[in-house]
Amino acid sequence: MESIHQRIPHRPPFLFVDEIIEITESSAKTKLKVRLEMPFFEGHYPGNPIMPGVLLSEAVFQTGAIFLSDHMKGEHALTDESVTPVLSRIRDARFKRMVKPGEEIEISVFLGEKIGQFFNMRGEIRNEGKVAMTVSFALALVKNESA
Repeated sequence: MESIHQRIPHRPPFLFVDEIIEITESSAKTKLKVRLEMPFFEGHYPGNPIMPGVLLSEAVFQTGAIFLSDHMKGEHALTDESVTPVLSRIRDARFKRMVKPGEEIEISVFLGEKIGQFFNMRGEIRNEGKVAMTVSFALALVKNESA
């Protein structure tokens, strides 16, 4: 968990990454063990808990931010800690399988084109080796107001 906390500001109950599997020059892979005690399952849906698609998307976006935190270290202009990656676009999100408590999902992101401060990425979640969701998105580098 510490390696995740060093890379992104998210904390429970709004942290949807448990483990970093790998980070390469152009991608990152993480895991999340989906647990019944996660607070959103109380209302989504009682008696038939399903992880909300918006939170699956958030897990992908957090993995993208983890990737960028490592990717930015190598760029002199981006080593400044006063910059935060912020979601700026979501395109073509597709949900193909449900994710339920007790399952462990694998989250992958892949870097696409970088345009200025924008990083276009695509992500996917696999559940038991099968694609559960795919999404294209962009993260922008935004200066922190306190900087």
